[in-house]
Amino acid sequence: MFVDLEPITIGFLAIGLLLVLIYGGLYVGVALTTVSFVGMLLLRGDFGIASQMLSIAASDAIASYIFGVIPLFVLMGMLVGISGIGEECFDVADRMLQRLAGGLGIATVAANAVFAAITGISIAAAAVFTRIAVPQMIRFGYRAKFAVGVVAGSSVLGMLIPPSLLFILYGIITETSIGDLFLAGVLPGLALTAVYCIYIVLAARFRPGLIYQNGLVPNVATRRPAVRPMEIGRALAPVGLLVLFVIGGIYGGHFTPTEAGAVGALCAFVITAFRGRLDRAGLWKVLVDTGQITASVCLLLIGASLFSRFLALSGLPQEIAELFHNTGLGVAGFIAIYLVILLVLGCILDSSSTMLILVPIAFPVSTSFGIDPHWFGVITVVAVEIGLLTPPFGLSVFVVRASLSEDAPVSTNQIFAGTFPFVLLMAVTLALILAFPWLATGLLTAR
Repeated sequence: MFVDLEPITIGFLAIGLLLVLIYGGLYVGVALTTVSFVGMLLLRGDFGIASQMLSIAASDAIASYIFGVIPLFVLMGMLVGISGIGEECFDVADRMLQRLAGGLGIATVAANAVFAAITGISIAAAAVFTRIAVPQMIRFGYRAKFAVGVVAGSSVLGMLIPPSLLFILYGIITETSIGDLFLAGVLPGLALTAVYCIYIVLAARFRPGLIYQNGLVPNVATRRPAVRPMEIGRALAPVGLLVLFVIGGIYGGHFTPTEAGAVGALCAFVITAFRGRLDRAGLWKVLVDTGQITASVCLLLIGASLFSRFLALSGLPQEIAELFHNTGLGVAGFIAIYLVILLVLGCILDSSSTMLILVPIAFPVSTSFGIDPHWFGVITVVAVEIGLLTPPFGLSVFVVRASLSEDAPVSTNQIFAGTFPFVLLMAVTLALILAFPWLATGLLTAR
């Protein structure tokens, strides 16, 4: 060794240095790779071995067949984002619920849930529904703060309702079946959707000042022609087609997740082109955006893979597991501390980075307690997604702000204030999943 330190000490110092570098502004993928490489060097005392470990980590992280699921699902989500499906789903939901107080808010949540089932990317949903739902809600008497809050809040459904990029990352890191993780996210995603809708209905009934301008419920008489069954079918047909091929293909045993991603991307391409939404410039932008997101995720995965190997060599996860076992904190204490750390990191980091830093440390501890990896993945994703709505990072909040028109009467602080009720509702849903694990595992055991 270059220095005479215990492996456990090196592990703890590495985590401290990692947080310092990230807080100082260094890109998370670079910080993970740098700290892990230096840690390997200290543990083995040989530059050649540390370099070889970096090479192996890079190869194992992104050179496998299953990694193809990431760019394929990202491409599918990008194509769906410009296809107009989101706008049509919102239009149909709006016209179906227009007689109901709070109907526009519920329509936004419902359309976001449908959109989530075919994209898996929260920022895409935030951008799409900011443009189509916020002006409509403000026009018909909703408070601007509520309008942006419900859009940002419901955008997180994209990372919980399958297909989900975060479930894909979690599955790759922990070597858990991505198809099973998708299935585990269905009931929690529907539960969060229901909690949002119940809140909006109750607020409209008992506290209209929370969602309406001047606290006055606007006239809920029919504003537009009632939606016809043919229009519902036309709006939902592309959604049903994608869900059938992608999710149905996985659970029916016809496709692996990677193959389902390829089929989904092809279907999304055909649908978008058939709708006349895809010209040469649009296709090029979609491909470039997909490449940029994939490259960013590649670097994060390489860093996370090397970080996991370094932690395993240092013995830190095993030491932490023993600490929890010996102190008597048990499963409840471990989960409580884990969720607190996730929520804190989520305030300063994006979702993917938070997961790639913490899961390699926490997952071996969870397995030592015999915790179901699918349930653990679901609570991880829900907790991480809360960070999309909390300051100072709040990625969904900034996407909403960037998507608003220049003259929109809403500041970034007002958007954060508008999302606060939805942060609390996510915490309630997380508590339900903690109290009733079958919400995450029920569909898996029922197969």
